Amino acid sequence: QLVESGGGLVQPGGSLRLSCVASGRPFSDYGVGWFRQAPGKEREFVAAISRAGTKRDYKESVKGRSTISRENVKDTAYLEIKRLKPEDTAVYFCAAQHTVTGAVITTDSGYTYWGQGTQVIVSS
Repeated sequence: QLVESGGGLVQPGGSLRLSCVASGRPFSDYGVGWFRQAPGKEREFVAAISRAGTKRDYKESVKGRSTISRENVKDTAYLEIKRLKPEDTAVYFCAAQHTVTGAVITTDSGYTYWGQGTQVIVSS
């Protein structure tokens, strides 16, 4: 089970740190990804991190102002986004997939487990 939190209403230029807490399985065996879905749009990749946290990948539009991280001892992954823009408004989902290598998965079809999402609204 994955549970996201940390969403909310933020002014443009602000920042947020989203959390994703996992339960039920050894978190360190799973690669984690963050995706988002804006109203009327398809779900899109935002960031992903390998099971050990040694590899990361980002959507181009958030690269340089986002950081994905994880604390395996806490079964938790994070996504921090700075300098938020109105176009960052979306429901943000975390996803997890068991991996045997240090792969970073950037497609939603590559994930089996999903959280329920947390809403982020960037507006003045």
